[in-house]
Amino acid sequence: MADTTNTAHFNRARSAAENPVKRFFRATEIDTRLLGMVGAMLIIWIGFNFLSGGLFLTPRNLWNLSVQTASVAVMATGMVLVIVTRNIDLSVGSILGFVGMIMGVLQAELLPQLLGFNHPATWIITLLAGLSLGAAIGALHGMIIAFLNVPSFIVTLGGLLVWRGATWFVTSGRTVAPMDATFRLMGGGTEGSIGATASWIVGLLACVAIVASIVHSRKQRKRFGFPRRPVWAEYFLSGIGCALVLGAVAVANSYPWPANIARKYAEANGIAWPEGGLFIAHGIAVPVLIAILIGIVMTFIATRLRFGRYVFAIGGNPEAAELAGIKTRWVTVRIFALMGMLCAVAAAISTARLNAATNAQGELDELYTIAAAVIGGTSLAGGMGTIAGAMLGALVMQSLQSGMVLVGIDSPLQRIVVGVVLVTAVWLDTVYRARAK
Repeated sequence: MADTTNTAHFNRARSAAENPVKRFFRATEIDTRLLGMVGAMLIIWIGFNFLSGGLFLTPRNLWNLSVQTASVAVMATGMVLVIVTRNIDLSVGSILGFVGMIMGVLQAELLPQLLGFNHPATWIITLLAGLSLGAAIGALHGMIIAFLNVPSFIVTLGGLLVWRGATWFVTSGRTVAPMDATFRLMGGGTEGSIGATASWIVGLLACVAIVASIVHSRKQRKRFGFPRRPVWAEYFLSGIGCALVLGAVAVANSYPWPANIARKYAEANGIAWPEGGLFIAHGIAVPVLIAILIGIVMTFIATRLRFGRYVFAIGGNPEAAELAGIKTRWVTVRIFALMGMLCAVAAAISTARLNAATNAQGELDELYTIAAAVIGGTSLAGGMGTIAGAMLGALVMQSLQSGMVLVGIDSPLQRIVVGVVLVTAVWLDTVYRARAK
């Protein structure tokens, strides 16, 4: 009891000695690295908005930015686990292209001959086939790495070349189109979004989930005797989280359908066309919902399941993890199989958005995926990384690319900027880890 009292007095004394900023961050437990990344992203947004004459921070561009980020964000969640275990996967872009081409051929050429065009089962069979193929390719890479002891850099570099070449051989280089109507919903667009009402419902449910999560975390800390955040900090985090969610929904609902599509919709449904035009909100895009759902699932896997604990244990000290009884080789196989499945999901989003499967699909996506994970705080030395950080990193990378396109910067210079950003992110990670020690 005396020790507890002394500790409490010590904590109060330390709090009094700290400056207000340090007390605030310690009380709220906000990750300063993520906060710094949010600040950098806001600077990027404001800068490109100024350079583009106010075109960047518009509902239309922000909505398109979220859709464009979805596929890389999905793969970045898996890349976190790969890098945490001190591996790397250079083949994700090629796997995306190959699986996307297979899914394109299935729904555009093979399944219509068996089931007919736009059969209700076409998109389901296509997606399941893509997920199975992606998992099989990832597992193959993982087995070579784990059981043949070939470095992941070499295995996945070979995969980058093999699967990119295989993509060409599937159709001899031609583009496959169009995709199944239901499958196309995963790509966004006017039909691939859920509308204003459903978006507000999703936003309110997300707010309830945020508050419930904070309340549950507080109860668990009290139950096991862990330090709890001040009540004001809990209210602050709940308020900020809900404000961000509802703000994002408001932006998505501010982007209307194009006038021609809205007019056709009005004619088809017997709606009188008003003088000022018909405003129909896009709402949240389906690929964004898919990316968010996968982010939640991957966070649960990484932080709540035994598999996730094994991943971080291997990244922290592979030898100690093996001596502790962890089957490190099979964990590696599962990580790469999971990475392959996420590549298949990204392939479905990309193919649906383009309404076609092309040979150039997924090129350089491995660069953006690795950069997103590293910028998001995943250490190349292993043992450290977050799913939320990687997804935020994907948004930062896509913001750079989208902003440069909007301003009119040439493609070669875009690659130079991305390369410089990646090197800078790795350098900052090295500095951060050195200071942490």
